[in-house]
Amino acid sequence: MDFKGETRSNDTQVSATDPDARLYKKNPGDKSRLCFMGHALMENRYGLVVDAEATLATGKAEREAAKVMIARTVRKPGATVGADKGYDVAAFVVALRLLRVTPPVAQKRKGAAIDGRTTRHAGNRTSRKIRKRVEEVFGWSKTVGGLRKTRFRGLPKVKAQTLFTFAAYNLTRMGRLFGWRWSTA
Repeated sequence: MDFKGETRSNDTQVSATDPDARLYKKNPGDKSRLCFMGHALMENRYGLVVDAEATLATGKAEREAAKVMIARTVRKPGATVGADKGYDVAAFVVALRLLRVTPPVAQKRKGAAIDGRTTRHAGNRTSRKIRKRVEEVFGWSKTVGGLRKTRFRGLPKVKAQTLFTFAAYNLTRMGRLFGWRWSTA
């Protein structure tokens, strides 16, 4: 078929093989692809994934998944959570404050929802240094763990693949942290 000049959206396009997959593009000039989104909550000390989620690809999926993972995982009042500029949205910052979590997310240059309470916080400096480490998790999960292209159809199976992939990442990370040796004998 020739789609030239046609606007494609989730309302007009449905995958023949996986109806749960949604059209999504990360950047305005990028092409849309049918996909799901994987999310990870990482602790700062050792770089281990403490919670994971897979969702339908939408514009708000990252923030919604983050709120769910933080609510079910973070127990210590006053804990800090680091995130990139995509999370610098007033509704997300307010939701984290209601959960009694300090949201040191990267600030946008204009229209930032982050105020001085967060930038003065000691966890903000740590978060800025450690924030990049979560990209290692996603890099490993795409290259080694097979999440670049999911092998399953349907959100429940993709969620299981995501969870198992992040569990495998944690095992390999712990092997490096604790100096475990794998023998082939």
